[in-house]
Amino acid sequence: MIRKKLLFLALLCAAGTCFAQDKEKEKDLQEYHLNLPADSSVLDAKSKEKLTKAFYKIYPDFARANSYHTKKHLSVTFADSPAITAEDGKMEISAAVVKDLSEKKLEKAMEAALAKNWASADTIKKKGFQLVFINKNQHIDPAVQQSLIDTYFEIFPVLIKTFNKKTTKSVVFVTDTAYGGVAEASGNRILFSTKYLKAHPTDIDVVTHETMHLVQGYGYSAGPVWLTEGIADYVRYKYGVDNVGSKWYLPAFNSKQSYTNSYRITARFFVWLEKNVKPGLIADLDVLLRAHQYNDQSWVTLTGKNLDALWEAYSQNPAVELTYSDKAKLKKGA
Repeated sequence: MIRKKLLFLALLCAAGTCFAQDKEKEKDLQEYHLNLPADSSVLDAKSKEKLTKAFYKIYPDFARANSYHTKKHLSVTFADSPAITAEDGKMEISAAVVKDLSEKKLEKAMEAALAKNWASADTIKKKGFQLVFINKNQHIDPAVQQSLIDTYFEIFPVLIKTFNKKTTKSVVFVTDTAYGGVAEASGNRILFSTKYLKAHPTDIDVVTHETMHLVQGYGYSAGPVWLTEGIADYVRYKYGVDNVGSKWYLPAFNSKQSYTNSYRITARFFVWLEKNVKPGLIADLDVLLRAHQYNDQSWVTLTGKNLDALWEAYSQNPAVELTYSDKAKLKKGA
């Protein structure tokens, strides 16, 4: 377990997000800036250089581990207190501290100050897979955190094997008190709302949906949003570990629906297509999307019918047998 004072770079390397090439890292660093006060005469040129070097050594790695929402500009305020305080986009530091500390000690002090934004950071490894769990909420239910971890190690290997063997096996989970959504995936990082987790502690298959986005790897760039999200919810239905426990179900069909409604409505349509039109269709679509070869004609090529015709057939006879994962039932041996 890594707590508080940690090496951000080592943590990122553990999570598989180190830069493979110096040019890639240099390009990324160009997006980061240290903003000193207009009147920064309290620092001599040598101290300014030292502070700038420490910033580029420490802050970008913190930002990448913290969240892609983290500001890339760090504004500095000089204070009299010897203690350094630092958070997303802000740092308060004494000019005397900058002058007196060596470059390495300044880096460690800055790192320690930024690490206080996290309640904990754990690295867990299992059977070739790795999870870095950054927790910003010291009051998170340990049972909920463990459920997220367990679901990752149970489901992610299955999704990689089934859909995309080239997916990274190192992932970062971040639980964030400030994030107002449910969860979102980017790169190899998944951001979770601690407010949502507190209100819905049994919704562990949010991990299944979001890790599928990592496996997809194309975000919203390769096709319509409804298709990307519909696939992720279809995967949650088919591979989720406890949809019953979270009271997550696919909605019954009604005439006001459209395949573009996304998420569960689209997912139910996909279940029907898999059972009545072509088994393996969703995996085929996923492959086309990842190769950026998907278009409207893809439906005709794969099924012989266009998308509207498929939806019309579904709307005429939408009945489909649905079976949901249920951990409680499994525990009883049923």
